[in-house]
Amino acid sequence: MPSTSRNNSESETTKELPFLILDEISKSFPKYNTTGRSLIIKFKLPGQEREPMTYLKECITELTNYLVDDVPDRDLMGVRIRNTEYLQDKVLGISFRRRDQMKPYLIWAVLSKVIQSNTRFGLTDRLVVHLDHVRIPVGNGKSAEKTKVRSLDVLSSIKRSIVGVKAAFLCLAHALIIFIAHVNCDPKYSSYRQGNCIKNPVEDLLKGSGVDLSNGGSLQELAQFQEYLSDYKIVVFSGLSPDKIKFT
Repeated sequence: MPSTSRNNSESETTKELPFLILDEISKSFPKYNTTGRSLIIKFKLPGQEREPMTYLKECITELTNYLVDDVPDRDLMGVRIRNTEYLQDKVLGISFRRRDQMKPYLIWAVLSKVIQSNTRFGLTDRLVVHLDHVRIPVGNGKSAEKTKVRSLDVLSSIKRSIVGVKAAFLCLAHALIIFIAHVNCDPKYSSYRQGNCIKNPVEDLLKGSGVDLSNGGSLQELAQFQEYLSDYKIVVFSGLSPDKIKFT
């Protein structure tokens, strides 16, 4: 279990960052293609003319760029944040997602929860930011080559990670309802996946979003759904390869 540690409080990075890295530890787990990084950071104080929240969001952007630096887009990342000043605060985090989907607004959403959970939160508080990085191997391999001759219908029947939508009409709305149920661990997920008890949720989604699917769904309708479902991230692929992104 190789590990490295460095203290940056007395050294300056090439680029001036709006936060101090008081300590950074990295541990590698080669057997699982995984690396864990833990940082203890403290934001620098803004100038007198800077609006605190605007400055804090800029800090989050720089922190995100620092975390994802040198991580390939195909690799998976998960983030956890904790305020060390108040140990009773819960650890909040972002579930695993591809590096190119790890955006500053996600980090901000987590940090804002940390702030809301502690009314005495200050910019000078020390935060522990933990990053889990899973490296995705490059190349298909023999088993992957065999799946190239299989249709999506066949794959969806043998792989639970691929869900086939049963509906012939309004299938985009059905897919989103199934996706939301899965993310939220909704007990009705299995029923929705089988096409049962999903009519009313689909109608509520269409009514709430104002999306008209009478002529099918396109990128325009996807953008409307994304705006309405702002708590979720919709990604559409044009094939089985994770690199073939059609909408994000």
